[in-house]
Amino acid sequence: MPAYPPLSLHIPEPPGRPGVPTDFSYLKVSPAGAVRRPPIDARPDDTMDIAESLVRVLDDDGEARGPWAPAADPALLRRGLRTMLLTRAFDARMLIAQRQKKLSFYMQSLGEEAIAIGQALALAPDDMCFPTYRQQGILIARGYPLVDMMCQLFSNPRDPVKGRQLPVMYTSRAHGFFTIAGNLGTQYIQAVGWAMASAIKGDTRIVSAWIGDGSTAAADFHNALTFACVYHAPVILNVVNNQWAISSFQTLAGGEAATFAARGVGNGIASLRVDGNDFLAVLAASAWAQERAHRGCGATLIEWITYRAGAHSTSDDPSKYRPADDWARFPLGDPVARLAQHLTRIGAWSDAEHASTQAEVEAEVMAAQKEAESYGTLASGHVHDASMMFDDVYRDMPAHLRRQRAQAQGA
Repeated sequence: MPAYPPLSLHIPEPPGRPGVPTDFSYLKVSPAGAVRRPPIDARPDDTMDIAESLVRVLDDDGEARGPWAPAADPALLRRGLRTMLLTRAFDARMLIAQRQKKLSFYMQSLGEEAIAIGQALALAPDDMCFPTYRQQGILIARGYPLVDMMCQLFSNPRDPVKGRQLPVMYTSRAHGFFTIAGNLGTQYIQAVGWAMASAIKGDTRIVSAWIGDGSTAAADFHNALTFACVYHAPVILNVVNNQWAISSFQTLAGGEAATFAARGVGNGIASLRVDGNDFLAVLAASAWAQERAHRGCGATLIEWITYRAGAHSTSDDPSKYRPADDWARFPLGDPVARLAQHLTRIGAWSDAEHASTQAEVEAEVMAAQKEAESYGTLASGHVHDASMMFDDVYRDMPAHLRRQRAQAQGA
C-alpha cells in the first residue's frame, strides 16, 4: 500500500460568486491608526509586519488617526478630492462615448482614484511614472489637457500619438508619463532601469512604477524586484490589488498564501500594505517611499488594497463572475466619500461645496468633450494615413523604409 493518499491539485476560489455574497474577511483589515510607522531608513526585514497588516489613517467617522496621519495642508486635500471627482466624471463620460461608438474601447479607474492621484500629489512634478491602463488620475493630477486625452481616445486628427495606440494608452514626456503598454508587466522592469539610470547620472528624479495584482505573476515583476534590490534603485513599486485581474480573482496570482507586499520583503525591499481607498494613507505612504528613494535607502514596494468598482473594460461583464453589489459591500468604502467626510469633519468641505464641485467638473469634462469631438471621433470614419507608421521611428529614415513608405503612399 502507498504511504500517502493520492495527490490533488489546489485551485484557489474567490470568496464570492454571482448570487453568493463575498466574504471579505480574507482582507485582514487593521484598525485605523494601529500600524506603526518605521523610520525612513528601516531595513527591509523590519517592514515584514507592515507588509502583513494594513496601513490606515481614516476611521469610520472620517477622523485621522495614528502615526501615519500626514500633516497635510487642507488645500492639498481639497485639490485631491476635486481631482478624484474630475477623474470620475471623465471616466463616466468616456464610458458613455464608447457605448455611442465614438471610441472603440475604454477602461475606468472607478473606485481606485485615490491611489494614482494621491501618489501624484506626493511626488515631485518631474518624477517619472511608468503606469498601467488605470492610472489616468496621474495625468489629470499633473494637468494634462483633457482634450488631448479625448483626442487620443477618439483617434482623430488631433490624436497626440497619431493613431498608433489603443484608447487609454496615453503618453506624455512633458508630464513624466511613460507610454502605457498593452503587454502587462513590461513597464515594471523598464521603470527600475530608468531609476538606475537616474542614479547613474546623479539626477534627482525618482520613479513610480505600477502593476496590477494579476500581472505580479509575470516574470517582469520578479526581474524588476531583483534589480531594484541589488542596485538600491530609487523607485516606488506599486502593486494595485483591486482583487480582480479581468475575471480571475487575485488568489490565482498568489494572493492566497501571502500578501503581495510580502514578496517585496522576501526580495530584500522595504514593503508596505496600505488601504488604497484612504487618501490620507496614500499620501503618507507615498511620501514615506519617495523620501526613502531620495535619501538613497532603496526601493519601496507598496501593495494598495482597493476594489475595481466597474468592469475590467468595456469588453467585460463582471456580473458573470462576481456579485453585483460587491463594491457597495467592500469594507474599505469609496475613496471619494471618505475624503469628503474627513474634509467636512475638519471644516474644509461641505455638502453644498461637494455638489457645486461635482457640477463644475462635469461641465469641464463636457466642454472638453465638445471640443475634442469637433476634431472628429471614431464614428466619423477618420482613418490615419497608413504611411505614418514609418515616421518617428528613426532620426534619419533608412533608404529601404523611404521606399516602403513611397509604396504605401502609392508613389
